[in-house]
Amino acid sequence: MKSTFAVPHPFVIVSALLLLAALATVAVPGGTFDRVTSADGAEIVVKDSFRYQDNRPQLLQLFTAPLSGFVKLADIIAFILLIGGAFNVLNASGAVAAGVGAMVRRFGHRRLLILASTMVLFSFFGAFFGMCEEAMPFVLIFVPLALSLGYDSITGLCFSFLAAGVGFATAFFNPFTVQIAQKLSGLPPVSGWELRLGIWAFCTLLVIVWVARHAERVRRDPSSSPTHDLDVAARERLAQKTEEQGPFRLRHALVLLILGAVVAMLFAGVILWKWYITELAGLFLAMGVLTGAVSGMKPGEIAREFIAGAKDLVGAAMLVGFAAGILVLLQAGGVIDTLLYAASRVFEGLHPLLAAYTQYAFQFGVNLFIPSGTTKAALTMPVMAPLADLTGITRQTAVLAYQFGDGFTNMIIPTSAVTIGTLELAGVPFERWFRWLLPLQIVFIVLSLVLLAVAVAIGY
Repeated sequence: MKSTFAVPHPFVIVSALLLLAALATVAVPGGTFDRVTSADGAEIVVKDSFRYQDNRPQLLQLFTAPLSGFVKLADIIAFILLIGGAFNVLNASGAVAAGVGAMVRRFGHRRLLILASTMVLFSFFGAFFGMCEEAMPFVLIFVPLALSLGYDSITGLCFSFLAAGVGFATAFFNPFTVQIAQKLSGLPPVSGWELRLGIWAFCTLLVIVWVARHAERVRRDPSSSPTHDLDVAARERLAQKTEEQGPFRLRHALVLLILGAVVAMLFAGVILWKWYITELAGLFLAMGVLTGAVSGMKPGEIAREFIAGAKDLVGAAMLVGFAAGILVLLQAGGVIDTLLYAASRVFEGLHPLLAAYTQYAFQFGVNLFIPSGTTKAALTMPVMAPLADLTGITRQTAVLAYQFGDGFTNMIIPTSAVTIGTLELAGVPFERWFRWLLPLQIVFIVLSLVLLAVAVAIGY
């Protein structure tokens, strides 16, 4: 019997959370912590500085919060639209279709090796330098590759997006989560890396096996894929484009060389020059113009393809603005510190293992409203780290609880700009991705609890 469970549309979920946030500004007392600015410019909460104050109800602001959210995340929203435009120009050049066809003809019999090696690479990128937004454009390459290998769009998403997400959640070096959380907790940077490295290796292997089983099942029975109907149409479009482009030509090679140079510059820029959204957006915009010109497209054609690609991602951009409005309401209402303080009181007197689990559950819940790992670390770790001392767990374990609560759920929550933007790029509806990923997400939760128990037992 077919399940009748239906995941609500992401806009419905985010709108409900917006309403909940607005009601919280009425029902929850206002409060604030003192904050100090660290040497690197981050605002850090001062423990034991909380005091109540009047709240500021935001019911009337419920309908203006999304616009404020657009302003707050304007760079990410513009980044999503620019990626959509630039990669649509790349796809229109035919180079990706021709290149994927050539790769499948040459290495198609080693499909599982391609899958495993690519996922290891992207998981390492997530663990080492915190690849997150940077992984978004790659689904436009790996989804066609997965379809050409006989897999589905879900598998294409896993090549880069899921792999990078698992690496991000189990990172042993990530400067945006692990190192910031450790610094705010008074721990040496990258300390405890040995256990984290083992966790990363195990989780990466686990997710590769999980995805490989799904991919091979889909290859044997395409109708078993949650995106089967969409993939049939996508394969037809890919085959038509490959046929139109004919054999792999010199102009295809030149376009792919530009793409390779852009990828190399992306990694160099992020690691060596600390590039972020603005620089990466400029890089992809330049890629779109160059690939269009090299492929022989006229300026008007480049412009039309760019606008068409950006238009396809307007829905994702809108959702990002709405999701950012949740935090805008809580901050404007003056209740976010009260919620943080109330949560911290729960930890008093708990058994160490329960304290670790409660910290994990707290970070898990906060992530729904504040997907940014860096922001969440600055907000929670100055309070969570001292609470760890009072409950008999180490600060390193508190950082691990933060890391698990922040990372794994990023791949499934509708308030994550990266998740929604990536799904739109891949052409996979959120509802179908949610249903497919939910069993693996449950495995991640259970695994997180087991690993935290180990950390408490060994005094990590």
